Amino acid sequence: MARLEFKQLLDAGVHFGHLKRKWNPAMAPYIFDEKKGIHIIDLNKTAVKLEEAAAAMKNIARGGKKVLFVATKKQAKDIVAEKVKPTGMPFVTERWSGGMLTNFGTIRRTIKKMATIDRMKTDGTFDNMSKRERLQVSRQREKMEKNLGSIAELTRLPSALFIVDIVKEHIAVAEARKLNIPTFAMVDTNSDPSLVDFAIPANDDATKSIELIVDVMIQAINEGMEERKNDKTAVDEVSEEGAEEAGESVEAADEAAAPAEN
Repeated sequence: MARLEFKQLLDAGVHFGHLKRKWNPAMAPYIFDEKKGIHIIDLNKTAVKLEEAAAAMKNIARGGKKVLFVATKKQAKDIVAEKVKPTGMPFVTERWSGGMLTNFGTIRRTIKKMATIDRMKTDGTFDNMSKRERLQVSRQREKMEKNLGSIAELTRLPSALFIVDIVKEHIAVAEARKLNIPTFAMVDTNSDPSLVDFAIPANDDATKSIELIVDVMIQAINEGMEERKNDKTAVDEVSEEGAEEAGESVEAADEAAAPAEN
């Protein structure tokens, strides 16, 4: 896993925090200085925390587990959707509906309702409905999909969350904490890093900063999934070799047990 250079973090503006008057004292260990009333994040500490988070993220992906990305702020939503979608990981970029995690059973029922509407479109049910009814059901389906995002593809609770801006996504953070789901997050100088398991001190408002951090997380996930794939291939090859050796042993035993010809 490639380590980011200090200059990359600097060029992306990862070091820019909020105004001093908006700071959270819990972020003091990660603040390097203050310039013109703005806190400057210590990028050396960012690099260390980012590397720790990436290693943990890679292990989760290697285990075949799902990571839910949460980013509903306008600077982050398009970036996260674009970067995360190819990995097959779920994401929420429109709106976090309270209870998405703590009331997952209800969410699953909504997902089943979406599936039912999809079946109606293919089994002929829609043909027997009026134009107005079809329009109402279709709009209902669109609204549910917009609210749920790709979480609709989750069959069980995610194994971890990655969050951009824990102040804005405080409900998601609270739900994950309640369920003991590990959390990864970009934490700006107005945040409390103790609320998440893997805090990455970084500017969570600038698009370049968000894109850079998300890229590192996606790279870690891809590497983890690739290693999982290689591990599975190796296990399959060993199993095949073992089966062949077992077959040869059985044949040898059968030949040894066969009565000798006169």
